[in-house]
Amino acid sequence: MKSFLMRSAIVLSAGMVSATVNYLPAGNVETRWYSGENPDGARGAAGKLRHGRKGAPCLGIPAGGELVLADIKDSGTIRRIWCTTVGFEPEMLRSLVIEMYWDGDDKPAVQAPLSDFFGQTFGNMVPFENAFFSSPKGTSFNCVVPMSFRTGARIVVKNESDTDVGLFYEVDATVGEQHGDGMMYFHSYWRRENFTQLREDFTILPKIEGRGRFLGCNLGFRSNPDYAGAWWGEGEVKIYLDGDRELPTLCGTGTEDYIGSGYGQDVFSHLYQGNTFATEQNTYHKEAYSFYRLHIPDPVYFKTDIRATIQVIGGPTYPEMLQMLERNPDLKLMKAGDGTEYYTREELEADPEAAGYLERTDDWCATAYWYMTAPVNNLPAIAPVEARIKDLPLKSK
Repeated sequence: MKSFLMRSAIVLSAGMVSATVNYLPAGNVETRWYSGENPDGARGAAGKLRHGRKGAPCLGIPAGGELVLADIKDSGTIRRIWCTTVGFEPEMLRSLVIEMYWDGDDKPAVQAPLSDFFGQTFGNMVPFENAFFSSPKGTSFNCVVPMSFRTGARIVVKNESDTDVGLFYEVDATVGEQHGDGMMYFHSYWRRENFTQLREDFTILPKIEGRGRFLGCNLGFRSNPDYAGAWWGEGEVKIYLDGDRELPTLCGTGTEDYIGSGYGQDVFSHLYQGNTFATEQNTYHKEAYSFYRLHIPDPVYFKTDIRATIQVIGGPTYPEMLQMLERNPDLKLMKAGDGTEYYTREELEADPEAAGYLERTDDWCATAYWYMTAPVNNLPAIAPVEARIKDLPLKSK
């Protein structure tokens, strides 16, 4: 019974009531809130400034500087992270980086732009809610992923912009817990390709080695103008597990299928899957999308290694491909396949009712989330700020 309750606490920790909500914890577990009003989370030491009358709700992060949100030297679990910034310019949000370190290690297990980590892809702020992340009015960042640690946790936000930034924040944790052998550490990693290469799948999560569970991802897509006006989302998500090489063990059936939709991606946010925004470049073309899938009811376990990708394949009609060629006569329209076949103008004109699969090059980004038994992973530092803020799409409508 005890092991069942422990598993349920993880699965039901967000969006539903935990099976252990009415049980006292074992051992000497205590609650701590880390914020500008009590940066150290010390007992009986919160709200000291201005005679306890809202003295430090917001702290500044100077340009090129950083702010430590929590520095815990104990065992415990991060239960909730909330923050909001003074201003929501997309370039500024992409310039802020959140990092998390476990058990005193000097290499971050989590590294991502602040907005993307919390599901606000491309720095576009929209209201949404899922099992792990939410933004009730599109003006805040909330995360309730359980993040356990054995000896310590450190959460840092770095400001890589050339402007000072104000941050309101709160990190809620329980400390003093004794974790069993099955405990895993939370990891997250962000990457972008602007643009991808033909017939090279976009990597959502580069290959990592170890044992754990893939929690899911939020994905961002910005269309290459060469393919404007055409459906882009036929690519299949593929997850390579435990020694897979050329072929994966897990394979989806299409982009919108991965998030539980079908026949296009309208805006919605559900518990485990959603599409939070679609920006309009003009009246006939959606320029950018942000969407997510959380593998909570459908766990993806790995024993030795994992890698996750998505194909960059569209599904345009023949008339849409003719429009592409009108705009750019030098454009080569590669058929999905072995890379040797291309659509010809004659072929497209001969069958105006048809559609086909097209290899594309687009701007993709991904924030991947997973648990591992190790507190560190083998991934390099994320891209510099210049690459993160380049070509951001228009504000969502």
